Amino acid sequence: MRHKMRGRKFGRESDHRKLMLKNLVLSLIEHGRINTTQAKAKEIRSLTERVITYGKKGTVHHRRMAFKILNNKDMVKKVFDQLAPKYSEREGGYTRVLKNGYRRGDCAPMAIIEFVENEPVEKKKKKTKTENLAK
Repeated sequence: MRHKMRGRKFGRESDHRKLMLKNLVLSLIEHGRINTTQAKAKEIRSLTERVITYGKKGTVHHRRMAFKILNNKDMVKKVFDQLAPKYSEREGGYTRVLKNGYRRGDCAPMAIIEFVENEPVEKKKKKTKTENLAK
């Protein structure tokens, strides 16, 4: 039983899982929005918010802790110089997860994770049979 067990395993060994999550957080910070599975999006949300909170505190110790997650000096600089000041008034909840349908190959639920200050993505409307017949 998994009572009070936090986190998802994703069917991977721990080293692979940690590296995958760190790479997803790095991509999210770099691009501002990524498309991934719903489970991965929910999992990287906590890591991303932790890094931005480190950026808001702004000490050398917190810079080193952010570098431990990101492993990229340029992205740490971006978090501390650009993202953290943008969210200085906000108490948390820096990201949003939007459901984005299902993946074609294996029908996995997909999601878009993005920062809150960005404008939300509009979901594509599915065409109904009457619209298809009208064309």
